[in-house]
Amino acid sequence: MALSCFDDDNMIKSSAIRVLIVDDSLVFRKRLEQSLSTNQEIEVIGTAADPIEAAKKIQALSPDVITMDVEMPRMSGIDFIRQLIPKHPIPVVVVSSLPINVIEALSAGAVDFIKKPTVKSPEDMNQFIKELSFKIKIASKAKVRRMPEHIMQSQKPLKITNTPPKMVLGHPNTIIAIGASTGGTEAIIEVVKNLPADTPGIVIVQHMPPVFTKMYAQRLDKICHMSVKEAEDMDRVEKGKIIVGAGEFHMRLCKDAKGYYVRSQPGPRVNGHCPSVDVLFDTVADVAGKNAVGVILTGMGADGAKGITKMRQKGAYTIGQDRATCVVYGMPMEAFKLKGITKQLPLDQIGNEIIAQVNKM
Repeated sequence: MALSCFDDDNMIKSSAIRVLIVDDSLVFRKRLEQSLSTNQEIEVIGTAADPIEAAKKIQALSPDVITMDVEMPRMSGIDFIRQLIPKHPIPVVVVSSLPINVIEALSAGAVDFIKKPTVKSPEDMNQFIKELSFKIKIASKAKVRRMPEHIMQSQKPLKITNTPPKMVLGHPNTIIAIGASTGGTEAIIEVVKNLPADTPGIVIVQHMPPVFTKMYAQRLDKICHMSVKEAEDMDRVEKGKIIVGAGEFHMRLCKDAKGYYVRSQPGPRVNGHCPSVDVLFDTVADVAGKNAVGVILTGMGADGAKGITKMRQKGAYTIGQDRATCVVYGMPMEAFKLKGITKQLPLDQIGNEIIAQVNKM
């Protein structure tokens, strides 16, 4: 920990989050350092222009959180994260404007990300710093996924080739709804990657901005037995299909004589998010009732807690990720407190529990 330093004008607490900034742009590094340093809960202990310099700073300074771009000289941020996490499980918040790099960085072990701003006004930068500061605080409490280095180095989003057991469908109106936030991109993959190709339709809200949700859906499609796409207004929810809510569009479940479909429409943020898990779960509760399975995964805050509680009250079977396996045990904890969870489970058991419950319907 940093030594406690006090004066009348600027007091840095010994409990401040120690942050290392890694970015190849000197101007951006300085801007981040100056802006973040105004927050008394954050102490910028150093900066680095590339991963090689960052490695030395990490050894010397022992940061609590690292902010990192991924497009850098000498070594990519993604390769660096893959090497870092097995040896030093330090929470990394990725700062990038490239969605594909963000998705890969999260797969490599980064706990969160933020889109690098296109600064058109001082307010744009202020909003960015406010959001980044919040994510740094979340990351400082996050559990970093630590895997052996040889696995991290070889990880690639390949199509799974094993043939899973077919699912016995107990009811034609069965639907599965999943919501997640911080840490959720990899948690969702763990849940859905081995679900059989004939699994009932799945609707997912993962807190992500526009474009990023499309890239994430494309990545899921390469991994899963089911087909995956980003939500478009009036998409039909069908057996064997996963629909991922689009950034800045709320996704709602609807039903007509042909079955389920989604409305994907812009709207005000709910619980600070668009898409919102609560918006989705609330409509699933009303439209599907006891024919639904709800799953709430790792994430900060309470988005989805009220919605999944309503789902359970309407007869749905609801699953919450347990504390031990969450990157951030926030959303599942709030749902559990509201008695909205039928069963809490470790992440690696949730997929099989979904299959078991659907087979009973």
